[in-house]
Amino acid sequence: MARLKAAKPDTEPALRTPLQAAAARPGWLDVLRWLAPAMAVVVLGLLVWRVNFYSGGGVAKKPLSASNGLIADDVQVDQELVSSFDVVAKLPSGEPVRFRCQKWNDQLVVTDKNRGVEIAQNNPRVEVVPLRFETY
Repeated sequence: MARLKAAKPDTEPALRTPLQAAAARPGWLDVLRWLAPAMAVVVLGLLVWRVNFYSGGGVAKKPLSASNGLIADDVQVDQELVSSFDVVAKLPSGEPVRFRCQKWNDQLVVTDKNRGVEIAQNNPRVEVVPLRFETY
């Protein structure tokens, strides 16, 4: 009993030995750490090259009106409702649906008073809008 009482445990914990470094071979994480920034630089370089290549190398293009010699003094845009009506149709499932149909006429007139040129364009269009499901 005297020997057990004399043997006291250490109050300080035992020091651990430091972990040894892994072998000097590159792992996948080391490769990815260098590959990601390198790919970002390559993509950025390709983007800059493509923008410069397809934009004509910074050569300014003339506007269409300047190349034709047409300078618009007056531009008029108008739309006119020709007709409006409602239609009830059936879906393939047999349910009725109400549609509002509107016929429009869009007009564009461009005038160059110096050259005496007037360009007029009329475009008819139809708008079909489903309003609601009819329930009977």
